[in-house]
Amino acid sequence: MNIKVFIVDDHYMVVEGIRTMLQTESTIDWLGHASNADSCLAFLQQQQPDVLLMDINMPGKSGIELCSEVKQKYPGVFVLALSTFNQQSFIEKMMQNGASGYVLKNASQYELMEAIGTVAKGKTFLSDEAAAALRKDINSTAPVITRREKEVLELLADGLTNHEIAEKLFLSHTTVDSHRKSLVTKLKAKNTPELIKLAFVHKLIGA
Repeated sequence: MNIKVFIVDDHYMVVEGIRTMLQTESTIDWLGHASNADSCLAFLQQQQPDVLLMDINMPGKSGIELCSEVKQKYPGVFVLALSTFNQQSFIEKMMQNGASGYVLKNASQYELMEAIGTVAKGKTFLSDEAAAALRKDINSTAPVITRREKEVLELLADGLTNHEIAEKLFLSHTTVDSHRKSLVTKLKAKNTPELIKLAFVHKLIGA
């Protein structure tokens, strides 16, 4: 089944460039674009894409605010931040507000397709530049995790629930939850999405 993609960005040339790029892909259904948060939300009332490409710096409501609102109203829509900003604060805020990935606007067609395909599966995607920007702001060395914790972490990054991980690893649900809580503590994460993001930053799991 094709991945339905919609973009919200107030720069016409950016929208046209990405539309041209993605319309050559046989696995993508291009649903259209919006130039601001209000028109994006109006579209989502009628139809929901699988992946919503979202600019951060827009007139009126920012992409950071819009991301949070979209995820609250339409949790099944995966948000992929698409921005010229490579600062740690923007990346952090978008991921904390529910974005599944972060890609810069200078991304190649291959990287953009990889990002869309990854987040459409419920996984996290950070471009190399975004991961590097986050890594600069983390002073501590990567925490030491056990082999079993790494297995749990990789499956969490693949979008599996605690119950699904327990079945796959032949563990009890309680044991899996214990490993997850241990990982959250070791990586000083606030929640599971941030745990996965920090795991990428620390290179505990691959992209």
